[in-house]
Amino acid sequence: MTPRPAVFLDRDGTLIEERHYPVRAADIVPVPGAGAALARLAQAGYLRVVLTNQSAVARAMITEEELGELHEDMLRKLAREGGGIDALYYCPHHPEGRAAGYAFACACRKPERGLLDLAVAEHDIDLARSAFIGDSARDLFAAAGPAGPRILVANAPPPDAAACADHVAPSFPAAVNWLLERASR
Repeated sequence: MTPRPAVFLDRDGTLIEERHYPVRAADIVPVPGAGAALARLAQAGYLRVVLTNQSAVARAMITEEELGELHEDMLRKLAREGGGIDALYYCPHHPEGRAAGYAFACACRKPERGLLDLAVAEHDIDLARSAFIGDSARDLFAAAGPAGPRILVANAPPPDAAACADHVAPSFPAAVNWLLERASR
């Protein structure tokens, strides 16, 4: 199989509105245009892979089963606009958590590479032709080495995040527009 390019996406603040520890279906609100932007990525040949830290599990605010239900709800909501994702990886750990089995430092919590490396291996992804879109520096995996563009979704980016981004976009759909225009050149 020929390695494919992917767009690695953050969840909170990128695909869905930023809510402090979303734990109910009502907290899962796709950003305007997210589903259509995901559809455009698929049409352009990109795998759409979500990499997300979900420490609400370690903080005992939600179980992994409940998190799975929220992700299913998110997929249904994105599908209403024609969008979808090809894979979703999450880190439920946090060193300051209190849930047994989840309260520790791990290699999968972004900005560590655990989730990224797993996705690349499982989906035969060409990292050099891939892109990253997220709302913080940790989502852009600057330490991951050579890759395609890193796009920060932020209206007023902190200097550390902007420094590791190739482009700053005001929204996820605007980030996708920039990526696809760049790829067409």
